[in-house]
Amino acid sequence: MISAHAYPWDVIGDPAFVDRVRASGVDSVSLAASYHTTRAATPNHPRHKLIDVPYAALYRHVRPGIWGRLIPRPFGTDDPFLEAATILHDAGIPVTAWVVLAHNTRLGLEHPDITVVNCFGERYPYALCPSWTEVAEHCTTLAAEAIRDAPITGVSLESCGQMGLAHLGCHEKTDGAYTPLQQRLLSICCCTACGVPASTVRALFEARTEPSAELHASRHAATDRLRAGVLQAVKAHAPNASVTLHAQADPWATGPSPGLTPTAAADVDAILMPCWPHGATIVKGAHAYVSTLPPFDKDLHAHIKRLRDAGAAGLALYHLGLKPDPAPLFSALGQTWRQS
Repeated sequence: MISAHAYPWDVIGDPAFVDRVRASGVDSVSLAASYHTTRAATPNHPRHKLIDVPYAALYRHVRPGIWGRLIPRPFGTDDPFLEAATILHDAGIPVTAWVVLAHNTRLGLEHPDITVVNCFGERYPYALCPSWTEVAEHCTTLAAEAIRDAPITGVSLESCGQMGLAHLGCHEKTDGAYTPLQQRLLSICCCTACGVPASTVRALFEARTEPSAELHASRHAATDRLRAGVLQAVKAHAPNASVTLHAQADPWATGPSPGLTPTAAADVDAILMPCWPHGATIVKGAHAYVSTLPPFDKDLHAHIKRLRDAGAAGLALYHLGLKPDPAPLFSALGQTWRQS
């Protein structure tokens, strides 16, 4: 199984997009239905070369009266995901709804009380903490609204769990400042809903001591509750859709692909693990998420072969819209994958 990612604006207004997908040889397209703040190149589009989305958005019509306090904002046309998904569906191309859940800077800035807070009392505005019932309910509604009445065959859940210290945006200036252990500790949420004592984590940080497994127990419990609600909503709206979960094997991992909890893999049809840079490892049976963009575009054939030999069960290529003329490369990578 080979999929490739795209945004609605890559599809809408480009009559050549469907042919490009077919020439790429991929089996399906993972199309963004909700996404965080982004500035995206569109090198293949005939009418525009850049798209700026200055806030996290739901790429659907935002229906009033169902959201409570946390209300998403739309972007683009009235229902760009549905428009793009319909174009692909009508062309016979299966569509997976790519849904970003707890990563929302706009809502975090507007409602800081439900964001992740580290042991020094510093909040991460891009990170909605799933320990708050309000956040879990918002993500459940978001997932339901993202796929409502859309012609999809699958759902791909990103940031279905806790974001942490690292945030690849806003001219990030934290890279290399902290050791992996310190990053782990600064990614432990100490908000009221999580119930983790900030003093305990701060003492570990200052002593540079490994945390105990008990310290991520509340995070994993909140992640499991969040996932359960989201999956219930997905099954209600798309009972036959396969579900893919963005995740990492490291139970301490946070971010778009948070750490697997003990029950996560059994709850979904596939686990998608980020495999860039090339030194990344993969759990046997997971799907490999591979970037074809610089600086990760070197030795891609060898990288994909290694992942397949290590037991990867599927391949997800990033990204049909961001990569100039992706078809020749994606088709060749597909041949390497299938021949390994």
